[in-house]
Formats: sequence, structure tokens, C-alpha cells
Amino acid sequence: MKILKIATRKSPLALWQAEHVKNKLIQAHSGLSVELVSMQTEGDRFLDAPLIAVGGKGLFIKELEQALLDGRADIAVHSMKDVTIDLPDELALPVIMEREDPRDVFISNTYEKIEDLPAAAVLGTSSLRRQSQVKALHPEIVLKDLRGNVGTRLGKLDAGEYDAIMLAAAGIIRLGLGERITQLIPPSVLLPAIGQGAIGIECRADDDVVHELISPLNHQETTLCVQAERAFSRRLFGGCQLPIAGQATVIGDEIELVGLIARVDGSEVIKSEQKGHAADIENIGTALAETLLGRGGDVILKELLQ
Repeated sequence: MKILKIATRKSPLALWQAEHVKNKLIQAHSGLSVELVSMQTEGDRFLDAPLIAVGGKGLFIKELEQALLDGRADIAVHSMKDVTIDLPDELALPVIMEREDPRDVFISNTYEKIEDLPAAAVLGTSSLRRQSQVKALHPEIVLKDLRGNVGTRLGKLDAGEYDAIMLAAAGIIRLGLGERITQLIPPSVLLPAIGQGAIGIECRADDDVVHELISPLNHQETTLCVQAERAFSRRLFGGCQLPIAGQATVIGDEIELVGLIARVDGSEVIKSEQKGHAADIENIGTALAETLLGRGGDVILKELLQ
């Protein structure tokens, strides 16, 4: 293959990620030409409504996947936290690149950390996962939906529409905006999203040439962690946007996975952890999910999915 085409969203962060993959591929294969095929997804077109109201995170990848199926592109580059748990049968996700910082960040022009927010402060986030955990910390906080790309969200903060906002650390760091971070929120305070901070590369399942080209970009430790997190999410019907969170880490030969299910109003947070051998990823994720479901998580999810 002389020219490899990458399907990507047009947002600044998505283009950064696609360019990152492009540069890594050119480094790995001398003589390879790589082109970006940028497009606006349905998720990018509906920015005035909460994400859950317009169909969830799958809206950010549907058009990219169609470009793969149509042959207009050879690979698609995604933020793993946007990738639906179930892929089309014709597609595969063989590469997950080394993870950036998976934590959430607190950004404010007034307050130093999330714990400092006073009652009735306005905090911006579009994530039910973040909302539920923040409400558990600060029941009187005012949560206001926040959509748009990173620059748009920072602009709304600077315009005074919010007292603070929360974003993923990875996007801020990748865009060179690290100086805007007020606080890197510890996972013990705010557990990250499934796959947060990792970049995934999707392609046609039967395209052996492409599989071989992109394989050097895979990061084994990140892959193990994200697979464990996605197994956990799969058992919790994680294809929808739900107030669930999970983070896996590799410790020697073991995977440690922490996960939670919460009520959106923060009145109940069910949290636990599961350890196991790295060869037993699916069972680690499933076992943790079963533990949380058995402790009342099933009731929370049933109410949300009705």
C-alpha cells in the first residue's frame, strides 16, 4: 500500500490525534504516504442538546465507520471513550495506542480545586458520569450542560457562563493547553470514563495489509487496561451514555480494575474493585460489573434504561 487514508472528525483534537497517528505510521514505514479524510459527524452537528438526548457517543464515530465500509478510508482514529462497545461485524479495533493521562481536570478562573466550589457554583459538564460523582461531593452545586470542542468550552468559561468546567486531561494536554489546568482530579475523587486518554485505530476486519501496517502502533499495557474497562462496560450496557466509570491499571502480572455505578443526582455511588491475571481480562471486567449490579447497581441502570 502506497497511500493510507485516515478517516477523522474535523475538531481540533480529532485532527491532532489523526496527525499523531499519521506521523507514527510514517516513522514506522518509510515510503508510506498517509492522507486525512476529515468529516463532520452527527455528534458534531448537534451541539445544542445534551449528548444523551441526541443518541449518545456513537454519533461521533458512525460516519467514520461508514467511510471504512465504503472504502473511502482505510483506518479511523477515535478517542476510545467515544467508541461504542459493539462494533459492526465487518470492522475491527486491532490497535490501541499508549494512553495519555486518563484523569479528568478541573478548570476555573476563580477556584483552585473542585473541593473549593461553594454551594450554587455553576459547573459545566455534559457527562452523566461526571455529574453523578460531583453531586455526591457537592449536592448543592449547579450543573450546567457543556458541549462543543475544547476551545469552545474554554471560551464559555472565560465568558463567565460557568464558575468552572471539567474536561479530560488528555485532550487539554494534546492541544498544548496544559497551562489552563487548575487541578488534575485524582481518580479517588472522580473516576474516569471507560477508555479515557487512549486513542484507538479501527479498520476493516479482513484487511490484512492495513492490520500489518498499523500493528507497530499498538501499546500492549494500554490495550489490556482498555479491554478490561470495556468488558466491565459491556456487562453494564455501556453502549449508552450512563453514569458508570472504570479505570484499570497493570500491576506486575495483574490487572486492577476500579469501577462504579452512580445515581445521576449523586445520592448513591456504588464502587468496588477487582484484581486478576492479565490473561483473564474479560472475566475481570465482568466480575466487577456483577459485583456492582448485585449491590444495587442493577436497580439504578434499570431506572435509567426504561
